[in-house]
Amino acid sequence: MNKLTTTIYTDLAELPPLDESNFFHSSRLFGIFRQTPRHKPYMLVCRNADGQTVGHMLAIVRYRTSLLPPYLYSHCRILGEGVYYDSDQQQNNEVLGCMLKAAVKTLATSVLYIEVSHLSRKMVGYRQLRQYNFFGVRWMSIHNSLHSHSPEERLNETMMKRIASCENRGVSTSVVGNEQDFEAFMKLLKAHSVTKLHRFLPHSTFFRETAESNDGQLLLTRYKGHVIGCSMLVYSGRNAYLWYTAFRRKSFAFVHPDLMTIWHAMKYCHAQGFDHIFFMNVGLPFRKNSFREFILSFGGKPTSTLRWFRCSIWWINRLLSWIYRN
Repeated sequence: MNKLTTTIYTDLAELPPLDESNFFHSSRLFGIFRQTPRHKPYMLVCRNADGQTVGHMLAIVRYRTSLLPPYLYSHCRILGEGVYYDSDQQQNNEVLGCMLKAAVKTLATSVLYIEVSHLSRKMVGYRQLRQYNFFGVRWMSIHNSLHSHSPEERLNETMMKRIASCENRGVSTSVVGNEQDFEAFMKLLKAHSVTKLHRFLPHSTFFRETAESNDGQLLLTRYKGHVIGCSMLVYSGRNAYLWYTAFRRKSFAFVHPDLMTIWHAMKYCHAQGFDHIFFMNVGLPFRKNSFREFILSFGGKPTSTLRWFRCSIWWINRLLSWIYRN
């Protein structure tokens, strides 16, 4: 293959024309993160010796800070392996390697760690990721098909009765349509996330910009005027992705806020004609995970995958690579 070079862009106005089919590596998401405080997007564009674009990848640096417990650091996240302009898998692996090399060279000294997640297949880029000292952690991903069967057909009778009972009591879900709705969405999301140290919650600008675009939607679940659940969906091609959710499970346990929020998000995606809904966060990779089992109860398909990490502190990275060796 011709010699490859990767150029990194941090200014939206300087981005070259790109394949926009994948939302997670699009200039649209780049622009959203460019406006979001505590985020800095990097678009890695790989070209061959003729100057033709052969692949691109969006990397997002997040700046995390907290007073309780006190910490301050930044990390980089890449959602998926990027976009490729050729069907040759061997060539695409070389393109991925070139982009990973550029990402590590540019970011490794300024972030605590780099994370590559939500790969389309478990073994995508295995050799290239290992080459640049990433280690893989076994993870679980879940998605539901919406095109072959309706969401109702995948639930058991007990679940359907529970849903019907909650809807009869007045539980409903609607699109966030005004500033009051948006403030209620953010209030619940922040309250739900405050005790989850592993979960990073972007600034409200991220949610506002996504909702105002054609690439996502915010939903609120209510019971008698009370907001008991919320969810954020984003769209890429024929698929929908449930990115963020929050519920008031303890305060309104009798109307199952978690069940109704997830259920109405699935119904909304089915009504919009999407082929699948992917759950982007089903919990940490522990052997027993109650939230993961809850998501699976909707009839989804679990898939074993890997999330790849590279810590910039070399001895910690070496130790973790040994712990998570395959």
